[in-house]
Amino acid sequence: MLPILVQNVVYHHINNSLLEKKKKFIEHLNQEEINDFIENPDDSTETFSEFSTLHNEFLVLSHAPIKPRHKNSTFSNDYRKIEGEENEYRILEHHFVYGGQGYKLEIGSSLSEVNDLTFVIRFFILIVFVVILLITFLADTFYIEYLLKPFYKIIDTKIRRVNEPETFDHTPIKAASRDFRELDFVLNQMMDRIAEVFKKEKQFISNVSHELLTPIALLKNKLENLLQNESLDDNAFDKIAGSLKTLDMLKKIINNLLLISRIDNNQYEANEEINLKEIVSDLQEDLQDRMDDREIHFINKIENSFVFLGNKTLIHILIYNLVTNAIKYNKPEGNIIIEDGFVGEHYFIKVKDSGIGMDESQLEKIFSRFARISSDQEGQGLGLAIAQSVAAFHHIEIKVESVINEGTTFTLWFQKAN
Repeated sequence: MLPILVQNVVYHHINNSLLEKKKKFIEHLNQEEINDFIENPDDSTETFSEFSTLHNEFLVLSHAPIKPRHKNSTFSNDYRKIEGEENEYRILEHHFVYGGQGYKLEIGSSLSEVNDLTFVIRFFILIVFVVILLITFLADTFYIEYLLKPFYKIIDTKIRRVNEPETFDHTPIKAASRDFRELDFVLNQMMDRIAEVFKKEKQFISNVSHELLTPIALLKNKLENLLQNESLDDNAFDKIAGSLKTLDMLKKIINNLLLISRIDNNQYEANEEINLKEIVSDLQEDLQDRMDDREIHFINKIENSFVFLGNKTLIHILIYNLVTNAIKYNKPEGNIIIEDGFVGEHYFIKVKDSGIGMDESQLEKIFSRFARISSDQEGQGLGLAIAQSVAAFHHIEIKVESVINEGTTFTLWFQKAN
């Protein structure tokens, strides 16, 4: 709107100048001058004209009929041709009566210089506008980012990187803004409350799991003693044996929950040197009979002797659960391939099978407790939940890729190669 405003200001200035010239012309006008201007007063077509040397201004006086209710003065823009040169003018048209005769006075001021000036002003405004946009962009990119730096630091260090309350960093964020300091303080308070709730939940699971093992052991002993009774018939024997099997399954579930709880509570040491190549070789020997029963081919492509510090028992459980999962959901005469490698400084190991695979909905919940891919398979659905807890304990990232009827690949990414 600024060019329009400039144009209106310029026109207003020209209009005032034209009115001033009209006023001076009318004030000094008399019949003698009119007769000098117009040699034949009775000829209504006779006009008097004068213009400046550079054609910047002109003045035209002519006879005009008197029209009632006609505006005395009007302004307009129009093109006029003077001495063969056509230019655009701002024209004041004034009707007046002198000595009972109607006259029309036209005073024009050239707009060529004004248009040139307006173009320069518009161009200047455009340049200023572009500069303002650039400055605004730079301010938004650098200055605003500088102002929000404490906010981004709070998001990055205290929200995005926090996977569990125990790893939350309570160090206050340095910020000049009181709002950011208040946000940091409230986040610290919130995480303290969440950490307390998590601690109580983990402790409750641990206590309940531990307390349940005692009555299960007592029931198992009583049922085993009942089996020694020779007076039992086959029906009673089968029922007691089934109850023992159920108790064994319940005991296994509780032990797995207790294991997860202890891992989450950091009750294990992580100071042993672990060689993954040795662990995979040991697992191959332990599970060979189970794979032979289903005619599954185990292909060990481990080439690197990657060693890192951790808990050897837990890492053995992690790899064991992934391999047994690959056996359980594989096809007869299928393959299990274990391979490793490096990407930059990061080491990875893959457990790939040619099994039934999973869809997107199954992939979303495979690490949930008691989640099972297929109801046809035995198990409690805790194997992958334990694997995830062990991986989180060792700061290992688990990635899963799967295609229906083609197989599943679990990839373990280790933080940094030693």
